[in-house]
Amino acid sequence: MKDVENLACDDPNLVRSACDGDSEAFTRLIQCNRDKLFASLCRFLNSPNDAEEALQEAFVRAFTRIESFKRKSKFSTWLYRIAFNTAITNRQSRRRSVSIYGDEQQYAFDLEDPHFDDAEESMIREEQKQLVHTALERLSDDHRAILILREMDDLAYEDIADVLDIPINTVRSRLSRARERMKEVVVELQQMVASSSAELA
Repeated sequence: MKDVENLACDDPNLVRSACDGDSEAFTRLIQCNRDKLFASLCRFLNSPNDAEEALQEAFVRAFTRIESFKRKSKFSTWLYRIAFNTAITNRQSRRRSVSIYGDEQQYAFDLEDPHFDDAEESMIREEQKQLVHTALERLSDDHRAILILREMDDLAYEDIADVLDIPINTVRSRLSRARERMKEVVVELQQMVASSSAELA
């Protein structure tokens, strides 16, 4: 089912029509890719409002630059590149801190909370999600982006290279460094939590 959806989001006939100026075909491609892009930008920006703003800007840019799409990559990958470039630019221009405990928290991961009979197990899972979310916020934009694209959006290395406009070897090395940095930050946060708990005991 997922493969069918992916094919629809890169339908060659729709892409060809969109490149020829068919606005209806372009709209159908946007609608097909929208939800996944929105979820990805929510993770990156930690705010559904900022994600929606970046997404709308990206769609406008894609529409006005459709002639620049040479079909050397998938249409969805091209959209990802525009969306992430827009999000990175917006984030760098704002550089404001967003609390992980606000209404945006539900958009941190594209995961539905499973039903837990054990309330304690559910609480532990929620704490783990918050820990990972906080750790992501402490990473550089480069490391956060590549982890989201690979670990959460499950993009292939080749697609990540296209999205970030970097060589595939750089994808591998940057991803490795990002994973190591993520582990370090998680350990640091766990130590902070343990220290705070000890002080309160």
